Amino acid sequence: MDSQKLARHIAHHWAEEITPRLIDYIAIPAKSPLFDPDWVAHGHIDQAVDLAVAWARQQAIAGLRLEVVRLPARTPTIYIDIPEYKSDTAARPLLERDIKIEAPKTVLLYGHLDKQPEMSGWREGLGPWQPVIEDGKLYGRGGADDGYAIFSALSAIRALQAQDVAHPRCVVLIETSEESGSPDLPAYMEALSPRIGTPDVVIGLDSGCGDYERLWSTASLRGMVGGTLTVEVLTEGVHSGDASGVVPSSFRIARQLLSRIEDETSGQILPPEFHAEISEERERQAAQAAQILGRTVFEKFPFHAATEPITRDLTQLVLNRAWRPTLAVTGADGLPPLKSAGNVLRPMTALKLSLRLPPSINATLAAPTMKRLLEENPPHHASVKFEIEQAATGWNTPQLAPWLAKALARASHNHYGKAAAFLGEGVTIPFMSMLGQQYPQAQFVITGVLGPHANAHGPNEFLHLDYAQRLTCCVAEIIASLVQSE
Repeated sequence: MDSQKLARHIAHHWAEEITPRLIDYIAIPAKSPLFDPDWVAHGHIDQAVDLAVAWARQQAIAGLRLEVVRLPARTPTIYIDIPEYKSDTAARPLLERDIKIEAPKTVLLYGHLDKQPEMSGWREGLGPWQPVIEDGKLYGRGGADDGYAIFSALSAIRALQAQDVAHPRCVVLIETSEESGSPDLPAYMEALSPRIGTPDVVIGLDSGCGDYERLWSTASLRGMVGGTLTVEVLTEGVHSGDASGVVPSSFRIARQLLSRIEDETSGQILPPEFHAEISEERERQAAQAAQILGRTVFEKFPFHAATEPITRDLTQLVLNRAWRPTLAVTGADGLPPLKSAGNVLRPMTALKLSLRLPPSINATLAAPTMKRLLEENPPHHASVKFEIEQAATGWNTPQLAPWLAKALARASHNHYGKAAAFLGEGVTIPFMSMLGQQYPQAQFVITGVLGPHANAHGPNEFLHLDYAQRLTCCVAEIIASLVQSE
């Protein structure tokens, strides 16, 4: 393989075909069903699927078969099956002569097309459905998380065939419920399992990168329990001057209940059931990542004024983000806007909670524990309910096979000029846990484009175009490395 030729081919493909389609995709408000219950009537998810499918069918990839699978009452899933491609050039080396492995039969590549909601705070000139290219970054919701995935996967395969480089059978699976916790994915995995077979390698394109200077492989992903805590004390609001000191505040009760989960001073999660042991390997990788990234571990976030990170110990920040549980309040109801907030003791407070869990903690067991801790023995016998909405177990990568570790290193050197690195991510990708359980013998490469300031789920999300192109090149080389050299 000529890595420079591969890079030129992919760069041209991105400039001429992929970036224009991603611009169109960003303009579609294809919010995940959790944030758009009327997604069927609105048709935005179908519009995003149609856009990606139309582009995919135009690609010069031998043997490509594509189907939009639609199970009843489920979001659609794109299933693409590309047969093994055999080079016409005998004994052509793919990566290194000393890589001697049996050729895996199937590589599965994963991504999604559904999006997070708008979020406020976009700077002037930008917006969630307003694609803008600025300083090599494509701004707008969903380009980096995770609309680029189907384009990157097929561009990598097309580039290999354009060079007559052999590759194994490739299956591309693009779902549309990931941002809702992938509730529809198990049904599709069951329905498509006979067609997928048993993948030997899984490449997930929905993760992050520590910086934009090397290939990053995700070592682990945190799990998550999400839901809504509702505290009710009255049937209607009453004058605060008349009722305060008599009727307990729903906000104060909610605050007390949160203290059962989190130490409000340190942010430490208190129940031991939500903690897990961190292995020496993960601690070593965290220290290496902290050394590479330096202060960008925390400086990548838009701190306001003099706000400081939880600690200045960079390694501990990396471990906090990847292996320690944390709680966030991501939304609230029952609180009127400031401009219309009168002197009223409110009847209820509802808080949207997100508890991130270590990769090895079973979220389906943690969820009822969290519910019990929040609901039992409520202060003042208030009406308290915690409605579980998401319970997704995290994922911890299995030991890398030597050939794959070597392929990652070589690809990063070829296209970034630096060694590959490993980083535990704080986000949750339910698909990884599902496949990890379903295919325990598979090798996993989980990577992505969500680097510093990319701000997935928040305002000013962007796709770093140069990094995405180079990552596509790395994906191509990794796929090619799965074929045994003759």
